[in-house]
Amino acid sequence: MAYLRTMRIFLCFFLSVALSGDTLRLLFWNLENCFDPRPDSTSVSELDFSAFGSRRWSRKRYDRKIFQIAKTVLWTARELTGGDPHLPDVAGFAELEKKRILTDLVRGTALRKMDYVPVHFESPDPRGIDVGLIYRKSVLTLLRASPVHILDSAGAILPTRDILLAEFLTRGGDTLAILVCHFPSKYGGASVSMPKRQAAVRRLETLADSLSRRGFRHLIAMGDFNDTPDRIAPKGLVNAARTLWKKGRGTIRYEGTWELIDMFFVSPPLASGADMRIPEPPFLLTRDRRYGGRKPLRTYSGPRYLGGVSDHLPILLFLSLPSAPP
Repeated sequence: MAYLRTMRIFLCFFLSVALSGDTLRLLFWNLENCFDPRPDSTSVSELDFSAFGSRRWSRKRYDRKIFQIAKTVLWTARELTGGDPHLPDVAGFAELEKKRILTDLVRGTALRKMDYVPVHFESPDPRGIDVGLIYRKSVLTLLRASPVHILDSAGAILPTRDILLAEFLTRGGDTLAILVCHFPSKYGGASVSMPKRQAAVRRLETLADSLSRRGFRHLIAMGDFNDTPDRIAPKGLVNAARTLWKKGRGTIRYEGTWELIDMFFVSPPLASGADMRIPEPPFLLTRDRRYGGRKPLRTYSGPRYLGGVSDHLPILLFLSLPSAPP
C-alpha cells in the first residue's frame, strides 16, 4: 500500500505537467502469459491459467501482476525522464489474452487517474495470446484501428499473433501509424520457424509501404520480433536499437547472455530523433544463480510461481516528431 500512496503523489504531479506537442514517449513490453483468471476463454491455455488450472492462476496473482505492470509504467516516467516527468503516450503489449486485461490496467490501478484508452483485437493464435496497446487521448486522436493477419506464401492466414495497426492524428495535426507486433517464435527450431518470421517481415513491409503511399510520414513498429537486429530488418523502416545491440544490451536473458529481440522500428524521417532505451527497474530483476548477474523475474518457472511479471524487460522510445508540413 505504501507504493500506491507514492504513485498517487507522482500522478498528481504528472497531471500538472504540460506535455510537449512535438515529442512522444512510447513503451513496449512482452508480458509473458498475461491471462485473465476468469473462466470465460476458449484458448488452449485456459487449462493452465485459471484458478483451477495446473498453474493455480488466481485472481490474487493476476491482480499482483497487473499492479506491477502499472508500477513499471509509472517508474519509467519518474526515473528515465531527466527531471521532466512524462508517462508513455502509447504503451504496446504482447502476450495478453483479452481486452479486459488492458481495461483492468487503465481502470483498476493507479493509471486510472490518467486518460489511457485500450485497443485490442482477438487473433488466431492457438494459445489465445494477442497484442494490444493503450494510448493517451489528450495526446493522440485515434482515427482507426484494425488487426492485420500474417499470411504464408500461399496467402493463407498463419495461426499466430496479428499485427495491430493503429492510425492516429497528433496534436500538431500530423498523421502517425503505430504497428504492434509479436512475430512467430523459434519454437521447433530457429531454421524451421524462420519462414514464419519472414512472412511476418513481409507483411510489415507491405503495411509500411501502403501507409507511406497513403501519406503517413510517421510510422513506428514496436514489438517482440523473436530475432536479433541483424536478422530482422523490414525494408522502409530504420531500427532504433542497433546501438544497444552492438553494446550487448538486451531485453531477455538466455543462459547468461542478454539477447535483443524487443525493438522499435521507425520511418526514416523519425530516425534522427529516436532514442531507444531499456529500463531496468530493480523490482523486475532477480539474481541469476546459475550464470551470475541479474535476470528478469518471471511469473512462473515451469509450474512454480515466482511472483514476477515477465522474462522480458520493457523498452522505451523517446521520439521527436518533425513539424507537419504547412
